[in-house]
Amino acid sequence: MRFDDTEIESCDCNSPHPDIISKTKRAMPDESDLYDLSELFKVFGDPTRIKILFVLFENEMCVCDIASLLNMTQSAISHQLKVLKQNRLVKFRRDGKTVYYSLADDHVHSIIDQGYEHIKE
Repeated sequence: MRFDDTEIESCDCNSPHPDIISKTKRAMPDESDLYDLSELFKVFGDPTRIKILFVLFENEMCVCDIASLLNMTQSAISHQLKVLKQNRLVKFRRDGKTVYYSLADDHVHSIIDQGYEHIKE
């Protein structure tokens, strides 16, 4: 469902509601936590990173497999995996000389699933 700008209305009251403001202020996370959350959502703002996360829903994969599947260079995939790893969205394990990547935990899958469901409504 998309909203039209004409549906946004302004408030007609002339004074704030202190009880609502106070209650909401107590429930708000710390400023640093809000900043960290904002930074996390920026990571999801790149289509290549979203593709990588979707790929890792299905299977643990190495860089060359991800690059082949997404028709990109290994260097480009490695760069995006570094960002995902720094933000604790993917993890890795070594098997000899090969490094395999997977989703860090079920939260990552849930975040992507909920976002995908939201856009499909």
